[in-house]
Amino acid sequence: MDGRTFPALDRWESGAHADSVVVGAGLTGLVTALLLARAGMSVTVLEAHHVGALTTGRSTAKLSLLQGGVLSSIRRHFSARVADAYVAANREGQAWMLRYLAENDVPVQRRDAFTFARTAEGVADLDREFEVARAAGLDVERTDEPGLPFRTHGALRLADQAQLDPIGVVLALTADLRARGVRIVERTRVRDVNDEAPATVVTDRGEMTADQIVLATGTPILDRGLYFAKLVPLRSYAAAYRVPGDAVPRGMYLSIDAPTRSLRTAEADGRTCLLVGGNGHIVGRAESAKARLDELDAWTRESFPGAERTHWWSAQDYRSVNRVPFVGSLPRGRGRIFVATGYGKWGMTNAVAAALTLSAEILGGQLPWADTLHHRVTHPATVGAGARFNAGVVREDLKGWVHAETARPEEPAEGQGTIRRRSTGPVAVSRVDGACRAVSAVCTHLGGIVTWNDAERTWDCPLHGSRFRPDGARIEGPATEDLAAEPG
Repeated sequence: MDGRTFPALDRWESGAHADSVVVGAGLTGLVTALLLARAGMSVTVLEAHHVGALTTGRSTAKLSLLQGGVLSSIRRHFSARVADAYVAANREGQAWMLRYLAENDVPVQRRDAFTFARTAEGVADLDREFEVARAAGLDVERTDEPGLPFRTHGALRLADQAQLDPIGVVLALTADLRARGVRIVERTRVRDVNDEAPATVVTDRGEMTADQIVLATGTPILDRGLYFAKLVPLRSYAAAYRVPGDAVPRGMYLSIDAPTRSLRTAEADGRTCLLVGGNGHIVGRAESAKARLDELDAWTRESFPGAERTHWWSAQDYRSVNRVPFVGSLPRGRGRIFVATGYGKWGMTNAVAAALTLSAEILGGQLPWADTLHHRVTHPATVGAGARFNAGVVREDLKGWVHAETARPEEPAEGQGTIRRRSTGPVAVSRVDGACRAVSAVCTHLGGIVTWNDAERTWDCPLHGSRFRPDGARIEGPATEDLAAEPG
């Protein structure tokens, strides 16, 4: 991952049984596994890549109750009671994480969190967020001086929040789980789940059984519940910079207006560096992901003269159409399959809150805020938001197939990908590091035509966010199968 040593993990055993199988070794899966193991359950964690490989390991890891415009967005969809419950859930998730970090000597930095307006138009959004946050019990303050070296139009401040290194907590959780006898099996992709008693987990290496199964995979890999139609898959970018002198701001910052700008500090090689994130978009729908990254880089260099980029990365998050995560029993899962998804880029608190919710439901406990959040009435605004997103899905599907039918058979340049039309169907052809590869251009989830991501050199589906390597290997998203290889 980043050079630090993980404990030796477990080998796959076909036919094994566990009380609970957790699919996904990000923060949600690891904390859920820990809570169940503490209660005496036998637990196996299955991960398609390696522990903390995707969203958790790439997070900017702000452990904050001030979350941009999230609360006012929730309030547009639901009553004040739901907004209050969301704050209560995140407050409990934050408190649990801070205790765990302290007990396991994982470094954490306490910082004030700021939500700021980059434009005059953003002030009205600040006003709405301030009112909802105060009503929900957050001690936010208005300020005209957030401590940034560029012009802003006001900000909200919430004192004494926290930031951390996400790999540090993943390391601690992994070691804790191994010490408790939890089996963690990497590079094992779950392809299906049978909900009979006991439930059967079907992987690319064989099958095992469990009494309960938790899908902690970013977006559910089962289509029951149609979560793919209720989630907006978001890709965003981040970079680390060396900044001369003492120009690095000490707080944690997020703009309330678009394009998003996220700022925080981090320690690297004995120096304080600046992490800058933003310029997100729906997966597969950016004309050029590289241009998004370049624009973020240009803004940083302009805002922080002398800034030198050392690293960059990206991450994928899923936002529910109503801004509240989906957590609990999977529909038509006979009470044996559970799911958590839709954190909207605030996984450090929401993932822990989800793990607390799932473990309580499995173990027979009750959390008042969880009952409010996950047994709510659908609001007309939610229906409208879902309809707009899915109308966009239909447009992208149609656009992709029209493009596939009319595409010219061009040879891709280095680092590029193109779609070709063949009698057997659309083909995605890319050239990376001199190697030309051809795979089916049809996403294995619901048949969308993939698009080329020129920053990460991947094929991304613009319908529901599945992503694939140039050779067709599935990376993430609701798809469970690779893109088939095609003749060059």
